[in-house]
Amino acid sequence: MQNTARVRRETLRISSIEIKGWSVSLDRVPAVGDAIHCVEGPATVTGVHGKTSDGSRLIELKLTDSERPAFFAAASNVLQKDLAE
Repeated sequence: MQNTARVRRETLRISSIEIKGWSVSLDRVPAVGDAIHCVEGPATVTGVHGKTSDGSRLIELKLTDSERPAFFAAASNVLQKDLAE
């Protein structure tokens, strides 16, 4: 895996995906057991921890269809299922 600390910020390009019915919800904190969608695919929240530098919560995730160990992400970097209106 490449070390992104050496990548100049202006050359780094990250594109987001759009999935109908899912969005980034900065005003809603994911809860343990919530289904989310991250860059690796569908996952379940297994823990909610302190705040990250962007003000969102640090969440612990377990991929739905994988034996890989849990990992961490900022809540601002994952999609949550839209609330029914």
